[in-house]
Amino acid sequence: MIPGTTMKVLETPAGRRPALAALVRGGVGRRPGREADVTVTHQENILREFTKQAKTFADPQLNQTFTSRLTGLVKFVEPELDTEDICLEVACGTGLVSRALSRRVRHVTALDATPAMLEQGKREADRAAITNVTFARGDAGELPFLDRSFTLVITRFSLHHFEEPLAALREMVRVSRSGASLIIADLIRTDAPGDPDRHERLRDPSHATLLTIQQIAELLAEVGAEVKRSTAFEVVRPVDAWMAQSHTAEDAAEQIRAELRAELDGGAVTGMRPVLADGELCFTQSQAYLAAIAS
Repeated sequence: MIPGTTMKVLETPAGRRPALAALVRGGVGRRPGREADVTVTHQENILREFTKQAKTFADPQLNQTFTSRLTGLVKFVEPELDTEDICLEVACGTGLVSRALSRRVRHVTALDATPAMLEQGKREADRAAITNVTFARGDAGELPFLDRSFTLVITRFSLHHFEEPLAALREMVRVSRSGASLIIADLIRTDAPGDPDRHERLRDPSHATLLTIQQIAELLAEVGAEVKRSTAFEVVRPVDAWMAQSHTAEDAAEQIRAELRAELDGGAVTGMRPVLADGELCFTQSQAYLAAIAS
């Protein structure tokens, strides 16, 4: 059993835009009901989807999961931080975590495979006069760094996008110095019935598979890292904001809404655990933070 705590958070975007549902219709080029384009590779799906999403990552109205709980993640990481740390954030997106850690450590390298994400992050860092974050393009499965290069390695909301999470974790351990902290923050699968992966992929084809917190811990052990502590919690998210953030095509968005509403009316279980919050259609997402030590 992994030590940790569980809590529930209600996500309610303040100042919600009047035409929020219209933003969901921004997705283009998807066939009705499509979960993934079989004509492209998974890596190409990731590049395409996150290029579209780059500008939404710092938008608190659309992406509270990334923005409002950033402070909580930094607080979780705090016991591992040292002012002399040389850090790496893998699959950094726009480097929200890297920028948050930058004032607490010596240097952070923010690595991602999507140029649009890195460019947006660099603009934000420059705007905030942050000078100790380096943005670099690279593949999480083949990190462009020498062995034992970093004293803290972190990744947030990335494992569920990887076709081979074990390969990425192995690389993260490889570039970690002995005794370095390894922080994993991700969506997780619970023992609730249903298949949340199907709707996650329908919303964003770059989604791969949700892992349980135990599976993540076992993968870390396999690559030579031991989990020392963890915490898990649930977040109730508005469906429209969630889909607007990924520019989900309207046909797919309507399918998701219809199936979640049907479940609320006693229909088939989706695994998304839908609820109504102040009359708004929402779903329940489980997340976890794990802190491990590299051998």
